[in-house]
Amino acid sequence: MSNIVAIVGRPNVGKSTLFNRLSESRKAIVDDFSGVTRDRHYETAEWIGKKFTIIDTGGYVANSEDQFEAAIREQVIIAIEEASVIIFMVDVKTGITDLDDEIASMLRKSKKPVFVVANKVDNNNLIAEASVFYSFGLGELFCISSVTGSGTGELLDEVVTHFEEEFEEPNPLPTYAFLGRPNVGKSSIINALLGKDRNIVTPIAGTTRDSIEIEYNQFGHHFTLIDTAGLRKKTKVSENIEFYSVMRTIKALEKADVCILMIDATEGIESQDINIFKLIEKNHKGVVVLVNKWDLVEKDTKTSKEFEERIREKLAPFVDVPIVFTSALTKQRVMKAIEVANEVYTNKTKHIPTSKLNDVMLELIQNYPPPSLKGKYVKIKFVTQIPGRSPAFAFFCNLPQYVKEPYKRYLENKLRENFDFTGVPITIFMRQK
Repeated sequence: MSNIVAIVGRPNVGKSTLFNRLSESRKAIVDDFSGVTRDRHYETAEWIGKKFTIIDTGGYVANSEDQFEAAIREQVIIAIEEASVIIFMVDVKTGITDLDDEIASMLRKSKKPVFVVANKVDNNNLIAEASVFYSFGLGELFCISSVTGSGTGELLDEVVTHFEEEFEEPNPLPTYAFLGRPNVGKSSIINALLGKDRNIVTPIAGTTRDSIEIEYNQFGHHFTLIDTAGLRKKTKVSENIEFYSVMRTIKALEKADVCILMIDATEGIESQDINIFKLIEKNHKGVVVLVNKWDLVEKDTKTSKEFEERIREKLAPFVDVPIVFTSALTKQRVMKAIEVANEVYTNKTKHIPTSKLNDVMLELIQNYPPPSLKGKYVKIKFVTQIPGRSPAFAFFCNLPQYVKEPYKRYLENKLRENFDFTGVPITIFMRQK
């Protein structure tokens, strides 16, 4: 069960500032790549050992004034349905507005845990003023300053107590999720795979409210398929379609072993695709990039190679990813996508014997040792694969703190070259020996 925390509220109460602060714990150890962060509105975070995804709904509101309130109402409805916990942000400096009252009445009817968070409480005098928000009838009030961070620890301590414990039965079959922005052809690909219109794409609201799990057992392939295709009917506020699809994506992604990320060939790779890719990588899932609608692209001999290079450029530094060009319409290479997903699943679950790992890696390390730092030399003595749900390796050495990122990347590249981990993120730990 994925834990999603949604921050809702009217504009300018400080939702994005709180989002940035709460996601900081993870961002500190994740490189930010240009072009990825400009419009990132969801991020993985962790508090006292509990991981969750945090969503800033403000990022999905259209900029024109007349669409603001409609967009906010829509997002509150979606957050109530999809999030595990809702943070309702208000501004102590402006007090209660009509829109705050309207949001509060929607939240009162929900069965979800809701936290009223009064922001911009920078001094003790303002704590008394914040008590006006108790009138919402939504229970406990938290006074914070999202700029300085005061009060956010107490808030998170309480938020994580409402997360559902993860006691999911392990699925004996590999689980593949089809992910991607709206309208990239997820339903069509799944229909092509199943050979029938299992997912009828209709304009009726709530067609596929939940991600659907389908057991696929045809043509020698046996796996569980998660379809996140169905979205609600488009409203005037198109951003909420994206918001809803992000909620769906996160839930499906956490259940999957391998994520099949679909990209529209006619549009190329966009920032939203890169956001989803980074989330797949951070959650240590296998990944296949599926370029759909390839039949609609004007081609010459170089086209697919150039297209592939452009995609890898945007996905860097994790470029060891299979890319399959397909067309749901003509069913071209649809089964190829599944064969590649199977290969990625095998790579994700393989275990390299320790003796073989040391034979190969120690010789490479000897030929190209870590650079010395402050006149001290790092000696790596032993390497082993750590048991887990995705490939992770521990390199034991005398001075682990002196091994920097470029050398870890070298080790990762050598592991990939020698043992085939295509499509799978690798984690490297340096340990004291």
